Amino acid sequence: MIYFTLMDRLQALRLFLRVVDLGSFSKAARDLGIGQPSATKQVAQMEKRMGARLLHRTTHGVSLTEIGTLYYDKCKLIAHHLDEAESVATLLQSQFQGALRVSTSVAFGRRVLAPLVMRFLKDNPKLQIDLNFEDRFVNLVEQGVDVAIRIGPLADSTLGARYLGLNPWVVVASDDYLRRRGVPCTPADLMHHEALIYSTVQGDARWNFIGPEGQSAQVTVRGPLRSNSLTALLDAACGGMGIVVLPWYVAHPSVGLGLVQPVLTDWSLPAQEIHAVYPSPRLVPAKVMGFVEWLQAQFGECWWQEDRGQE
Repeated sequence: MIYFTLMDRLQALRLFLRVVDLGSFSKAARDLGIGQPSATKQVAQMEKRMGARLLHRTTHGVSLTEIGTLYYDKCKLIAHHLDEAESVATLLQSQFQGALRVSTSVAFGRRVLAPLVMRFLKDNPKLQIDLNFEDRFVNLVEQGVDVAIRIGPLADSTLGARYLGLNPWVVVASDDYLRRRGVPCTPADLMHHEALIYSTVQGDARWNFIGPEGQSAQVTVRGPLRSNSLTALLDAACGGMGIVVLPWYVAHPSVGLGLVQPVLTDWSLPAQEIHAVYPSPRLVPAKVMGFVEWLQAQFGECWWQEDRGQE
């Protein structure tokens, strides 16, 4: 028994149409870039599968049988619908329209990405963006995500990815706290302070610094509050509860309002890379690549200082 895949049948269908349209196996084979024996064999297999002769073969060419004429008309209709479907797919692939599902972490999404998405939508009204905030790891393929913004090292090398920028961190505390407890001058001084600890990155309770001369320092801190919420830690710092390490994009509005101030400014904390990732580096839809390339232009050297209408 001969088994035919859907692709085999579609190829044979197109070949049959060309044989009829050109009136010749040799011309159809040449037109499709295959050998004449292969063309003759494919049509013969098609006839065998259907149990009916489709073509009269003579030394002068080919002509349709009665059944072949009916089959030809149906094949023309199928080919038309297939071409139409491919045209729609090509159009959607090349334009900024349709649905775009975007995923990122909660704090970054609310404070940074959401305002950017609103701006992008104003310039691309044919798009509908589904914006999801999740701090857990998201499998792009399984959950149908078109673009995810990830902060930190990339683990999956099979994804498509574009570098957006750096996510720098800063040590801050309120004036009230610093008046009561003093201003730390070196990382080692933090061992005598109340620390507000972010339980996700930056070494948890071990804070790592690089000094003005390139020297490294690590200090283990303690304090009254530990949380995976950057907003909760910022609120605690503004309330004078202690010193906290925060991403600059979280701390900047409160620094601008004078609610907290940077300390240990001669020392820097490890910055994280920000990437836009998408399910595959190949055949990326225009709406995905257009959004990613637009995002790249939004992350300048001090992007966190820009007013994005943050909460």
